[in-house]
Amino acid sequence: MVSLNPIRILKNEAEEEKAEVARMSSFIGAIAIGDLVKSTLGPKGMDKILVSAGRNAGQVEVTNDGATILKSIGVDNPAAKILVDMSKVQDDEVGDGTTSVTVLAAELLREAEKLIEQKLHPQIVIAGWRIAVEAAKQALADVSFDHEKNLNEAALRADLENIARTTLSSKILANHKEHFTKLAVDAVLRLKGSGNLKAIQIIKISGGILEESFLDEGFLLNKKIGVHQPKRMENCNILIANTPMDTDKIKVFGSTIKVDSMAKIAELEVAEKEKMKDKVNKILAHKCNVFINRQLIYNYPEQLFADAGVMAIEHADFEGIERLALVMGGEIVSTFDTPSKVKLGHCKVIEEMLIGDESLIRFSGVALGSACTVVVRGATQQIIDEAERSLHDALCVLTATVKEPKVVCGGGMIQKQGHWVPYELKLRDVKRCFLTCKLLLQRQKRKGFLHRIVTGDEKRIHYDNLKCRKLWGSSEMLMAEAVSRAASRTPGKEALATEAFATALRRLPAAVADNAGYDSAELVARLRAHHAQGENTMGLDMENGRVGDMKKLGVTESYVVKRQMLVSAAEAAEMILRVDNILKSAPRRRGPDRRPC
Repeated sequence: MVSLNPIRILKNEAEEEKAEVARMSSFIGAIAIGDLVKSTLGPKGMDKILVSAGRNAGQVEVTNDGATILKSIGVDNPAAKILVDMSKVQDDEVGDGTTSVTVLAAELLREAEKLIEQKLHPQIVIAGWRIAVEAAKQALADVSFDHEKNLNEAALRADLENIARTTLSSKILANHKEHFTKLAVDAVLRLKGSGNLKAIQIIKISGGILEESFLDEGFLLNKKIGVHQPKRMENCNILIANTPMDTDKIKVFGSTIKVDSMAKIAELEVAEKEKMKDKVNKILAHKCNVFINRQLIYNYPEQLFADAGVMAIEHADFEGIERLALVMGGEIVSTFDTPSKVKLGHCKVIEEMLIGDESLIRFSGVALGSACTVVVRGATQQIIDEAERSLHDALCVLTATVKEPKVVCGGGMIQKQGHWVPYELKLRDVKRCFLTCKLLLQRQKRKGFLHRIVTGDEKRIHYDNLKCRKLWGSSEMLMAEAVSRAASRTPGKEALATEAFATALRRLPAAVADNAGYDSAELVARLRAHHAQGENTMGLDMENGRVGDMKKLGVTESYVVKRQMLVSAAEAAEMILRVDNILKSAPRRRGPDRRPC
């Protein structure tokens, strides 16, 4: 007789979700994460209040940064965890676009769910998505502009300022973006293309207002100089260490010392002081006049350093001494037996300074000349925490742009009347640029347009009586239109998936409009109409709730951020769509140890 009871293969602790159930679970988790952060998207996005539980119960954080929100919440859904990890990677790689990449991945899966309901196989959907990604990447690359070869320093700075303004427009610093744009661009330009963000220190000091934040060309350490130490030192040779400066502890569990008189205790204290004195003498043998230690420096060694005229700075935490070693050109040491092999750090002046009610130590003339410090002021801890996150995002975007100097949505150069403008072009780019300028001329009712192409390695275009620049509008809408054109050329069912990708891209500007309280359906429809007519300079003007000319608004974004957002969202959505089984099981338990002792 055949039994109708199901045959269980997995152990009791294991769970399994199959086929449609697994796919539905993944869709629900990913879409929920996207909807969670969607309201923070855009220059008028909303903020979230994060209240900690457990050990840090009651701690409040106010932010609209997607990565901060997602890493602060606990998720149990596997697909949701994939999007959370993707947002962290976006934050680590380029600093911005963490919300956009999450929302785009969620919208792709929302469209995929509809296609699956229409009996399209997931592999067909993935094939269509891959066509869409290639079309979108190509469209983005076509309108991007590499300003490294063609722009002077002033124009490069103008481009970086536009990028910083765009990044800060959706942050708490939006009302002070001009001030913080200057701070961020000044700090990044000091790096001189190295892209080493560790050379930029951000210090948060409560009190004052946001506009009192400033850039210091030295390196600031939020610590105090020891008691009776010199408060100013010039031509500093700095020994950076991570060593205990209290007593040498005997690392024997349960060890005790018995004495029969107070004299013996005094002898022990003298012996301990002699050990510490020998250690201080070894440190002084390095010919340093400044000693910075990660750990505490107790009273007796501090007094010995003061007597020797050496400035001692204690409790410079791990991140502090790591950054100090970088900017001072020294190395962190723990033993002091070989002074000749130790590399000391150097700077011109070390002095104490007062900001608000806090004393800080300022290092001027450091070995790493590009090092600097941004001091962020604010009324409350929540404000300065969010301001620090916003500024860090802007610094990351600017650094990524300097490393790969391509920009979209405003990238290009202003072309002065009657001047030759170098620009490397393919033939199709020449035609597109010609047609775009012709449309501009017709719209602005200007005459006297002529163009000329010089063949050879360096192609040039000359415009007379025309002041314009190569500038494109909403990059998401531009990519969506390119994907739609690719879908119209794609045979078979893959075209449905390709068009669905374009729909997901259009949801991003729609979400931005919704968050600002505008009619997204009308605005996106008007924007599509402008792009269909070749007016690629048009985008969403969120200040006035209409379609505006991005050239006049000066909206510029980093090509690296947009490309990373597109690729990461597509890869994460594809990974989730491939899933047809979810297995949950506890780790294998270790068996009892039956070996003899």
